[in-house]
Amino acid sequence: MQFLYTILVFVLLSFGSFGQEITILIDPGHGGSDPGHEAADKNLLPEKDLTLKIALKFGAYLSERLENVTILYTRTDDRYPTLDERVNMANSKNVDYFISVHINGSPNTNIKGTESHVHSMSSKASVNLAKAFENEFKTRAGRKSRGVKDSDDREHSLQVLKFTEMTSVLVECGFMTNVSEANYLNTSEGQDVIASALFRAMRGHLQETHKNISFTKRAVNTANNSKPVASTEKNYSVQIMSSKEWLDTEKGGFKNLKHAVSRTQVSQTGYRYKYFSGTFSSKSEAQNYCNEVKKSGFPDSIVVERKN
Repeated sequence: MQFLYTILVFVLLSFGSFGQEITILIDPGHGGSDPGHEAADKNLLPEKDLTLKIALKFGAYLSERLENVTILYTRTDDRYPTLDERVNMANSKNVDYFISVHINGSPNTNIKGTESHVHSMSSKASVNLAKAFENEFKTRAGRKSRGVKDSDDREHSLQVLKFTEMTSVLVECGFMTNVSEANYLNTSEGQDVIASALFRAMRGHLQETHKNISFTKRAVNTANNSKPVASTEKNYSVQIMSSKEWLDTEKGGFKNLKHAVSRTQVSQTGYRYKYFSGTFSSKSEAQNYCNEVKKSGFPDSIVVERKN
């Protein structure tokens, strides 16, 4: 009898682990007649278009690389859902997470960096996720992090954070009013870097928070029943240099490179930072770019394999 009871418990736990799904609602800010912040260069896309691009890439990473997640969007085209509609969608569909994607603006055009906003620092789950976003921005994505902010810091509430009933974070991916960041966010590579940082933070948070759910993407058989093929999530980049001190990736010789430069902190002492440029699916393509980089004043550049 005890043996049968043990088997039953095991089956129920297993069913619970693989039967559950986490639902994430991604909210690209602004849209339609509301462009959001705009860059000084009118040839660049406004906030509403960039938030949509980043949000869709972020959601695609989650859908393609994780099991047991459902991804919803408040919009997938150029329309404007009201703030009430965004909140109502989150609450009525009982989603587990609400992530709103924005790009900041300031009268001071020198200000740049990412921010992750929560309603209150007492919302521990939201704060933990916001910290994870900022950590990925600062380390793997090489962006300047301005930290986690709440309504006390802003001196006002944000409707989509105050009235949503789940873990909610509003992410500011940079400043449209800063020339270098506006240019960066208008590149496909910049959007990929931001979206992949959001993905890695979200993945880590899900794995840590929902330990009874498997998020690992299982291998699938091809049509001819050959061996399962799993995604390796590998790509290639050019490692430009290492440094003991923090260097601004948008100044000096970095500005002369074709692809944006990201900075990763690898240790607390010695050569603490490594700098990378470009993301390539093939090693030969990365090597060609590496040769260009060497001619641009970085003779020690090498091709490295990186994983998302």
